[in-house]
Amino acid sequence: MNNLNLSFYPFNVPGIIAAKVWIKGGSKEDPDKQKGGHQLLASVINRGCGPYSNLELADLVEGCGAGLRCDAYEDGILISLKCSNKDIDDLLPILAWMITDPHLSAKQIDLERELTIQALNRQKENPFQIAFDGWRDIAYGNGPYGHDPLGLIKDLKKITRNDLINISNRLKKQEKFLVIAGTLPNRLENKIFDMKPFEGLINNKNKVSKEGKSDYSMENKTINSARITLQPQRTEQVVLMLGKPTIPHGHKDDIALRLLSSHLGSGMSSLLFRELREKHGVSYDVGIHHPTRERESPFLIHVSTTKDKAALTLNLLLGIWENMQKVALSFEEIKLARAKFGGQISHNSQTISQIAERKAQLKGLGLRDDYDEFSLK
Repeated sequence: MNNLNLSFYPFNVPGIIAAKVWIKGGSKEDPDKQKGGHQLLASVINRGCGPYSNLELADLVEGCGAGLRCDAYEDGILISLKCSNKDIDDLLPILAWMITDPHLSAKQIDLERELTIQALNRQKENPFQIAFDGWRDIAYGNGPYGHDPLGLIKDLKKITRNDLINISNRLKKQEKFLVIAGTLPNRLENKIFDMKPFEGLINNKNKVSKEGKSDYSMENKTINSARITLQPQRTEQVVLMLGKPTIPHGHKDDIALRLLSSHLGSGMSSLLFRELREKHGVSYDVGIHHPTRERESPFLIHVSTTKDKAALTLNLLLGIWENMQKVALSFEEIKLARAKFGGQISHNSQTISQIAERKAQLKGLGLRDDYDEFSLK
């Protein structure tokens, strides 16, 4: 029997519920020559499922003033529902039907395929995205993180309905985590057990999430032998990116990288802002890209500058990169980085939707649900 882990977080909010389902897998498990398969599936499973056609489902959700969407990320698929708690009996079963009985209409697949291709084409006009695509290629090659979750246009054009059915069938076997936060109705857990659509998902023996840590894995990773890539464009803007794949979220050294990320790129007091913008005036945008990943996460410095200042900016950037490997942060710098890191956690936990999503993501990664608070101790 398939496994659905349930977690509930009651909050005193005015009759609102946020429900998030995290399904392990994601774009890192896109089949060969089907890059974008998980995102294409995610975009169509809420366009008709169970007893509802596309229009009937839209009428039900919008008629309740609710929000329903599904997105594919590198490490999983996230289904999101936000609604009034009085509508939970009508809307919650949809989450199960999206997983167990998506209609996958050929017409809807073609529509979402075209929209995804349009989105990928728009990315080709963005210098930042072009630079990141080039960096990702040399960092991850054809490994699991080597492509955008949206996929590749050449693959998307060839993905068939049968391909999506195969991916959907594999998702049904993946471990899933349903997190519900907000004003919870009485006996909600029992109600879910009694809902027929959830019968094929719930494993009573495994309804509580297991806590643990993600394994650091380099499997299935083929890295490009290049270390520099250039992406010429007819523009005065130059985007520089410098970084490397590092460690997964939950690794014992991850908190050190999180604090370093805050020190380098968080706010106007950050090292990058002070050195590149205030002191030398060579950039108009600086930052760090260090997202949550189940496997080797990118740690990336990005700087936007102009063509005439690109060489100086690169030299300064290389100096910062070399220096941070040799010189330890002072006590005051670490203290400030910790404060910034704690502020980011608080900022990202302002709504029940944000809280539910983060809890679902942590559970999907095999981490304790108080991982963020624990990291700050």
